[in-house]
Amino acid sequence: MHPMVNDDGTAKARKGPDAARTEAAGDGRARTRSRGRPRSFDRETALEKALLAFWEHGYEATSVSDLTRVMDIGAPSLYAAFGDKRSLFEEVVRMYGTRYGSFTDRALAEEPTARAAVERALREAATAYTEPGHPHGCLVVHAATNCSTPEVEESLRERRNANITAFESRIRADVAAGVLPPATDAAALARHTGAMIQGMSQQARDGASREELEAVAEIALSIWPRTGTHTG
Repeated sequence: MHPMVNDDGTAKARKGPDAARTEAAGDGRARTRSRGRPRSFDRETALEKALLAFWEHGYEATSVSDLTRVMDIGAPSLYAAFGDKRSLFEEVVRMYGTRYGSFTDRALAEEPTARAAVERALREAATAYTEPGHPHGCLVVHAATNCSTPEVEESLRERRNANITAFESRIRADVAAGVLPPATDAAALARHTGAMIQGMSQQARDGASREELEAVAEIALSIWPRTGTHTG
């Protein structure tokens, strides 16, 4: 019979039956603890998967079981890492705004006139809403569909209205600067822009192509008033 050795080649001490049973019991407890320990996961990856689920199905139609399935985590891990479904959704909306929905903010910040900002925002919406690799349309628009949770519905409404308010502020500034005629209805023009962006989102979900949405943007821009030599 060959002697039992340790990994380093030294002789392994023989254990009696009691010691062997104690060691086996300890191994069993360790395995049990390992099985019961929450499985680690990449938080950003899980959040991105939740974002796509909410974007595709909306807030109300996406259940916690749907989320744990697509995020590949258990419900305890979801609650520990993100809180409840509403808290997770709020984080998803912030992530969406940074990663996918920031084109309007950039257009307003970087373009010299309101019309130029709206033109850029509409063209970039046509591209962003029809890109492959993620659901079509805008999460902030679609997630509100059939939403019966007042806090979520209000939060999404505030985000959409904030965009309209930002457009209105730029339009009023152009009126004051003489870029747009004094009689320009800034509130109506801003709301028209919001209606176009939200409508383009739904059209994209219904199958409209980028080229078709760009044509819609051209028509929307044709109504903009002009003053003097400004071409905005």
